[in-house]
Parts: sequence; C-alpha cells; structure tokens
Amino acid sequence: MLNFKTITIAVIALLALGIAGGWGWQNIVLLVFGYATLLAWGSYRIDSQFYMPVICSGTTKEKQIAISFDDGPDATTTKQVLDILAAEKVPAAFFCIGHKLTAEAALLLRAAAEGHIFGNHSNSHAKGFGFFRVARVREELLQVNEKLEKIIGRKVLFFRPPFGVTNPNIARAVRQTGMKAVGWNIRSLDTVAQNEEKLLASVLGALKPGAIILFHDTMPITVNILPAFIDSARNLGYQFVRLDQLINEKAYA
Repeated sequence: MLNFKTITIAVIALLALGIAGGWGWQNIVLLVFGYATLLAWGSYRIDSQFYMPVICSGTTKEKQIAISFDDGPDATTTKQVLDILAAEKVPAAFFCIGHKLTAEAALLLRAAAEGHIFGNHSNSHAKGFGFFRVARVREELLQVNEKLEKIIGRKVLFFRPPFGVTNPNIARAVRQTGMKAVGWNIRSLDTVAQNEEKLLASVLGALKPGAIILFHDTMPITVNILPAFIDSARNLGYQFVRLDQLINEKAYA
C-alpha cells in the first residue's frame, strides 16, 4: 500500500540517484511533480490511508450500514434529524464542531439519551484546517473532547477530519491524542445537492454491506430525504446499526 513514509523515502532515494547519475532538470521536475501529485491525492482521499489509518467501512458481509452526520449541532435541522431517527428507530453518529456545542447542549443530551454517539470534527472546522501546525490541530481536538465530555460525561475517541483532509500534521495530532480517525465510503454530497430525488437515488445506488454514509445534519435537503432513504434502504434488505458496532471499535474511552 502506498503511504507517505515509503513514498518519501523512495523519492529521496531516486532524487539522489538521479542527481548522481546526471539527470537533467526535466527529469527532476517530473519526479517532484509526481511526488506533489501523490501528496495531494493522499490528502484529499480519506480512504487512501496515505498519511494515517482511517476506518472507512465495516468489514461485515451482512447488509448492515451506519449513518453518520457532520457539522452539527444545529438548533433547527439537528432537531429535525433526531425526530426522524427516533420515529424510525435508527441509531446514528454525530461528528460535532466544537464551537457549536455549548449553545446546543440540550440537543446533545437528547441525542445521547436516545442512543446516538458522538465524534470529534474539530473545534473550528476552518477552511485552512489542513494547513494548521500539529500543536494547533491537537488543541482543536482537545477542545472538542473537553466540551463533549463536560456535556455528555464521556470521552470521545472518534475523529473525522474536516473536509476529509489528512496530512502528516493531522496524523501526528491524532496519534498524540489517542483518537481513531473515522471516514466514510459513501459521501452523499448533500452540502451541494440541489435535487432531492437525485440525491436519494445516488446514495441508495451506492449502498453496500458495511457502508458508512456521510450526511450533514445542517442541511434541509438531508432532512427532507432522510425518511425515504431509511425506508428505501430497509426495503433493499439493509439494517441500520450504530457506527461503533459496524466497525467494532469503542466510541468512548
């Protein structure tokens, strides 16, 4: 499997051999460009395992799937999502943004009481999160963990990188905090979807045993399709299980 360490060592070795062998600048530029392309690919493909281990699916062959929601909590849409999940008796995982937690503590307590679990989605979810230094990434993770523990009384272990971006700094911060990175293998793209029917069809068409579906509990379009998605998935023979059960990992320390 390609990973950052082995590729970097190989590129350094090739570069040294090339310089010693009298490579022209064109070959050196080509090597550096190829290396940069691999780094970018590894950063933006959360399932690549390029920089760090990331759990992106369950290993079961049974028709079991898990729903996860990012970017909440939101006073309006998260409540609507919880209402639907309660009515349908479906468990979910919520990867929360830290700066939203205190104002919506009641929603978190409700979700916890109804059997849902929580994960860490950074404190700021800043667009530049992928450029943060190790210390700042670690501090963001610790801030969220502290806020969640204060509200629900549990220390969370799951972390989902904002935008699904990974790099050496994020990998190191995750190791230092003892967390487990959890991704997905079905990205709904509900943050950009405009058509409910197309969104529903796209997610249903991608279902497979062990799937982790990424939704956002901040999007009205997700609220609108969620009941139909749950009913349709069940009609296809799928069972909804909680994320920690699907991947067989503890959600809390």
